[in-house]
This record gives sequence, structure tokens and C-alpha cells, in this order.
Amino acid sequence: MAVALVSAGCAVLNKGSKEEKIVETMVVWSVDLGDGISMEFMPIEPGSFRMGSENGDDDEKPVHQVTITKPFWLAKTEVTQAQWRQVMGSNPSNFKGDTLPVERVSWDDAVEFCRKLTEIEQQAGRLPERYEYTLPTEAQWEYACRAGTTGDYATSTGSGQAGNLDAMAWYRENSGSKTHPVGTKQANAWGLYDMHGNVWEWCLDWYWNYASGNAVDPQGASSGSRRVIRGGVWNFDASYCRSAYRGSGAPSSTFNILGFRPLVLQR
Repeated sequence: MAVALVSAGCAVLNKGSKEEKIVETMVVWSVDLGDGISMEFMPIEPGSFRMGSENGDDDEKPVHQVTITKPFWLAKTEVTQAQWRQVMGSNPSNFKGDTLPVERVSWDDAVEFCRKLTEIEQQAGRLPERYEYTLPTEAQWEYACRAGTTGDYATSTGSGQAGNLDAMAWYRENSGSKTHPVGTKQANAWGLYDMHGNVWEWCLDWYWNYASGNAVDPQGASSGSRRVIRGGVWNFDASYCRSAYRGSGAPSSTFNILGFRPLVLQR
């Protein structure tokens, strides 16, 4: 495996054998997993957004201002079966295909994938010091999903509007009751595919009600029984694909609707 930073611009790294910190132009983060299989992570710059929805379910309220203070790179697509197999040596999925999203993975499985990828890249000296692969927090996920939009979907401009959701998402009305190859629909404004639909995506947080007031880099409750899932799925209707919609599942759950996308960031 190898890590490359790819851009038409330039990436500037602090001097030192560990390449401690990327300090200028955020670029696409690419990981070569071997056998012609790679992963790309899109750069997400710090910023603020309104999290939640006043017109959504009760657990999407109150709408509150969230500030993300650290840059991160989020996987361009959901983890595919080929990518999973390269790291984990198996394929638990129900719907088989190298370019299909891996599913039937628990939260625990997704965390183990991130841990193992971090370990492999660290031991090979290819991961900058203090960087790691992990799951996105719920706030990081919604921030990236919205990509600067404020409507119900990244395709829309207002509440109750889906825009051209079919162009961006696989969900009940168009999926044919199955998952589809990642990256075949339209990306959002930040170059991320399938943030709406295809498979639910595990987030790092325990599921709990939102706290009132503004938040800075929130990470959810300190304990719980269910982990957050986001994004909607191939066999649910469009309302579950909304940017603010919150689902949850037991960390050990393994269903053919559960997948994930990791991020990489500096701790």
C-alpha cells in the first residue's frame, strides 16, 4: 500500500522524516491498496453549518450551529467490496461485486477496517505522523453531505424539495431492490458520491438527542446502546436520504443495508 497526495496545485509538507503535517493546499488523498485497487479521499476544509432540520423528525432538532475546526479527508465513495477484501481478506456482502459497496458490516467491523488500514500504513511509513483512518463523526458526515447546501438534500435549495434526487441517489424508487456500483450517480459539490442512498453509513457517534446551543467539533454522547447511521439506503424511500435524517443501529448489527466510508485526519 502507498499514500499519494494528488492535485493540480501543490502539497506542502513540513520537513522531517515523518511528514508531520500538510500545511497548504488540501488535495485528494489517494491510497494504493495493491492489485490495482485504490481509495481516494476528498479534502474537506474547516467551516460552520446549520445541523439538523426544523421540518424533520424530532431527533433532528434543535437545529444548531456546528463548527468543524480541523480539515479532514472523507472517502470519495462508500467502501467497496474490493477495497474491503484487500484490507480484511474477506467479503461478507449479500450483493456480490467488486465495485458494489461492502455491506453486512457492523460498526465494530468498520472500526476494525479503519484500525487495520491505519496500522498497515503506519508500519510501512506511508502515513504522516499523528494521522489515522477512522469513521466520521455525525457532524463531520452531515457537513460533508451538505457540501454548503441548506435544503433537505444536496440536490435541493429548500425544505420539502428533493431536487433531482434520482441523479444523485439509489433509493427505493430507482434501485431495483439492490445496491449499485459506487460512484455511478452524480457527486455532491465537494466531489463525494452516494452520500444519499445506496447503503447506510456508520458514523463514530453513539446515537442520542442533540444538545441545545452551538457546538464545536461535537462527538455525540459518551456512551449508549446504538451507533448513528446516515445517508439512507437502497430499500428506503427518499425521506430517509435527507441530509439531516438520523438512523441508528446496535454496533454489532450486520445487515445488507449497512456500509460505511472512512476519513483520514490528524489527531
